[in-house]
Amino acid sequence: MLRVTVVYDNNPYKEGLETAWGFACLVSGAEKTILFDTGGGRSLLDNMEKLTIEPNSIDTVVLSHIHGDHTGGLGSFLEKNSNVAVYLPESFPAKFKDNVRDKGAKIVEVEQSLEICENVYSTGRLGTLRKEQSLVIRTEAGLVVITGCGHPGIVKIVKTAKKLLKENILLVVGGFHLEWATRGKIEKIISAFKQFNVRYVGPCHCTGEKARTLFEKHFGKNYINIGAGKVITLTDLQ
Repeated sequence: MLRVTVVYDNNPYKEGLETAWGFACLVSGAEKTILFDTGGGRSLLDNMEKLTIEPNSIDTVVLSHIHGDHTGGLGSFLEKNSNVAVYLPESFPAKFKDNVRDKGAKIVEVEQSLEICENVYSTGRLGTLRKEQSLVIRTEAGLVVITGCGHPGIVKIVKTAKKLLKENILLVVGGFHLEWATRGKIEKIISAFKQFNVRYVGPCHCTGEKARTLFEKHFGKNYINIGAGKVITLTDLQ
């Protein structure tokens, strides 16, 4: 069964885990075990250890975008397990790619949307100024969309996921990039989510407290409080 474990976030959830600015989550139960983003540094491995997640259990790393709060833990992770494929936007600097290869990992450069493994897809590289990819997972109950920061626009990401796989959106989780957004803008985004029939939301990282509060108000019991250590399974999304 699909399981999403938030390993790194600046919002607290499970006692005893470190919180720091950034995001990383583990996707298990699919054909491959995927680490999506790596947070900002060493706390990634510390939290993985506390959550009893073995680095060697991970097959694939997907990096949403170049910012250090999403790529900072990669180096220390690869020291523990370099036998992975790292999917990253083609626009990443050559030096970054060389460093990953030097550590022994395989690189897959992403431009267009592609299938990472059965039922797991990249949206492809979205955005102009800040290039970013998101993860889309097909489940029997609908699509699960995982975002790093949502720089290209969270509504655009949801729209892309729906267009890509032509199925209903079960859950959108991750950074929505609304920390400094006005109430009016946030409510327009919530309205767009409703129009897309998004069933569950789990905004975290760079979403901001104002936006998280508004999403909770509008989604009620279908709002999921996300922080370091939170685990979501399909059983939670009925």
